[in-house]
Amino acid sequence: MSAKFFHSLTVLATVALLAAAPAAHAGRSCDAKPLNAQSITQGMSLAQRTSEALDAENARSGARVVVLGRAGQDLSKYHLRYSHLGWAYKTPEGPWRVLHKLNQCGSSTAALYRQGLGEFFLDDLWRAEAVWAVPTPALQGPLLTLLTDPQRSVRLNARPYNLVSYPWSTRYQQSNQWALETLASAVEPGIANREQAQAWLKFKGYQPSVLRIGALTRLGGRLSSANIAFDDHPNAKRFADRIETVTVDSVLDWLTRSGMASSPQTLGL
Repeated sequence: MSAKFFHSLTVLATVALLAAAPAAHAGRSCDAKPLNAQSITQGMSLAQRTSEALDAENARSGARVVVLGRAGQDLSKYHLRYSHLGWAYKTPEGPWRVLHKLNQCGSSTAALYRQGLGEFFLDDLWRAEAVWAVPTPALQGPLLTLLTDPQRSVRLNARPYNLVSYPWSTRYQQSNQWALETLASAVEPGIANREQAQAWLKFKGYQPSVLRIGALTRLGGRLSSANIAFDDHPNAKRFADRIETVTVDSVLDWLTRSGMASSPQTLGL
């Protein structure tokens, strides 16, 4: 199938998708500005090139699962490069699909979605760049089995959403936190709940990112956004302006450091 044919199909699909109101965005309000032709073309081009790169990885190593991230927001003031991640897996039919969690229109809830790469990158991206890491061969089978199981893949999903949820609490769950806890349940099938997943992550040395967020910023965010809360963070850390949360950067760093995945690879336009 030619690149031109792929591009035509994805653009047509995108136009059809945009005709309906989007169900969710990762941390975006439903009042966000609509996508323009440039954003659509950019997202589809990034999706196509990412698909080709992942197919090449599959042909080289046999990998069928990667952790895939995007740069949907400018988080440079927190020294972060990426904003959102999900689990991408290669289907028997050939295309890659992404299972990830999306916040519903800036509300206090979120849900899981299975999407193609085009939909994953169909966002008002801050930077047209993809990042991924390949889990070790030993983790490929367990991850693929879990991700393609309709029941196991949603077991640790929690509906209450908080953009900066505390990694060691179960009051809320943000998108990257779900992906990380789901990895734990894939590696250790005996994990049955979020508390056990978090205990395993602590044991394995996962370290969340620390965001420096002052009291006035916290107050403004809590009052103006339903998807931002700080009441799950320990008082000692919160009042010291230390907000710990799961980020793409911290997940990729830990996966590499622990030897559970390859070094991150990037692709940009």
